[in-house]
Amino acid sequence: MRVEVLDFVAGARAARGSVVVIDVFRAFSTACYAVAAGARLVPVAPIEAARVLGERHPDWLLAGERHGRDLPGFHFGNSPARIAAAPLAGRTLVHTTHAGTQGLTQALAADEVLTGSLVNAAATVRYLQRRAPALVSIVRMGHEARERSVEDDLCAEILVARLAGRGYDTAGVTARLRAAPAAAKFFDPAASWAPEADFELCAALDRFDFVLRLAAADAEGVRALERIDS
Repeated sequence: MRVEVLDFVAGARAARGSVVVIDVFRAFSTACYAVAAGARLVPVAPIEAARVLGERHPDWLLAGERHGRDLPGFHFGNSPARIAAAPLAGRTLVHTTHAGTQGLTQALAADEVLTGSLVNAAATVRYLQRRAPALVSIVRMGHEARERSVEDDLCAEILVARLAGRGYDTAGVTARLRAAPAAAKFFDPAASWAPEADFELCAALDRFDFVLRLAAADAEGVRALERIDS
């Protein structure tokens, strides 16, 4: 198994093989909590695409952000704490974010596309080891899909080490995340759109035993995330 690490939307477009698109703070952590709560998640890139699906399906819920802030008229922002507390069992949630869903939907040359986050890192490694693809492409979406971020770099390091069978010393993970520039918003009382609880939920390494894989398009052209227990 060969593993390569790429960055941003350009990296997602160039990615081949089994692709893992990472967004730790917060898109793909939020996605895991939503699916764990029983939701069906539909990631899209443009805000307008989310609105169109919401108009077409009035019972579907909209979640998303730009520059971290909640989107007007949406039911949820991109907060895993608020998603985890919501009654989502059996509901469809359309999800658009500044970085994560942009990369996820642009990995068009991939054999398969998985979400990447710390909360299901071990499950992702187990899944890939079981599948044993010739190539794994890890895409770090970083801050707003334009600059590297501590949290996505860390997640990629953990995945690369574990896929190589080296393991990873996780003792300092939480401290490293807390010092990350992108974590400051969780501890800022003025950032109501990023509650402090989000940090703890995003930093919960290996919390979930499933991967989220982007499914093939249905008759309407909608691609949802499918849960695969690992």
